[in-house]
Amino acid sequence: QVQLMESGGGLVQPGGSLRLSCTASGNFVVMNIMGWYRQVPGKGRELVARMPREGRITYVESVEGRFTISGDNDKNTVYLQMNSLKPEDTAVYYCYMNLYGWQTGSKDYWGQGTQVTVSS
Repeated sequence: QVQLMESGGGLVQPGGSLRLSCTASGNFVVMNIMGWYRQVPGKGRELVARMPREGRITYVESVEGRFTISGDNDKNTVYLQMNSLKPEDTAVYYCYMNLYGWQTGSKDYWGQGTQVTVSS
């Protein structure tokens, strides 16, 4: 069974930085897509950054130039470096991966969510 474990959220002042991490554990062979979503109360989940195994990395326009997604395949980990944080970045951030396993095929997995609060 595959699990995603997130870490790195917290409270930061406007203009500050945080780095989120998400590590996958369990039985899989290929990380097809890694990404990060966020959600605020009363709204749907929003794609923040997406990194396919092949293809272009994409970001939601509001974080372009401030956030950077990266991955470490040896550690089965995806990161989200968030700089120049703004109060409107406050949300619960969810890690997302599409992973391929011999028995499961390609399947979507989600982290448990980590709260990011940007406030003075």
